[in-house]
Amino acid sequence: MFEKLLTTENMFDIISIEQLFVTNVRYGGCVMSEAMRAAATLYNDPRYFSESEIRIRKNRIRRARIFRRQVFLLSAAIALVIFMVILFASTIKSEAQSEDYSPEFKYYKTVTVHSDDTMWNIASVNYSPEHYNDMKEYMADICSINGISDSNRLNAGESLVIPYYSVEFK
Repeated sequence: MFEKLLTTENMFDIISIEQLFVTNVRYGGCVMSEAMRAAATLYNDPRYFSESEIRIRKNRIRRARIFRRQVFLLSAAIALVIFMVILFASTIKSEAQSEDYSPEFKYYKTVTVHSDDTMWNIASVNYSPEHYNDMKEYMADICSINGISDSNRLNAGESLVIPYYSVEFK
């Protein structure tokens, strides 16, 4: 009934008249009637905005986009700086050497297998714990160098190439 009479010219008159006839008051607030609800919906309807209201809303949207873009760029810049600091710190840490550091060089020598030799005995003589995790890894390296599939089958008189490390440059 009120929706047909409501226009943009008399919207504020209807609101002020309707405020006089509010009947229900609950918890300190007013309950809207149908006419007030219709007037409120017209106020939020973009078809009835003035040019200045449209400009204000567009500026608000534009500022929100600019703010989101700035937050994104700032977050990306902070993430990039953190990444660069971590990368720089790890590079410095990995390249740092103590003053008493002396490099060790990997060499190879030939060993002749005797009748009572085992792969474990031969490997334990030249094993270097700084360069291999355990003896099995060192034995696997010896087997791969010599093309041996079973480390338990060594024949007397065979020659094995054994890797070893030394600080002496030859």
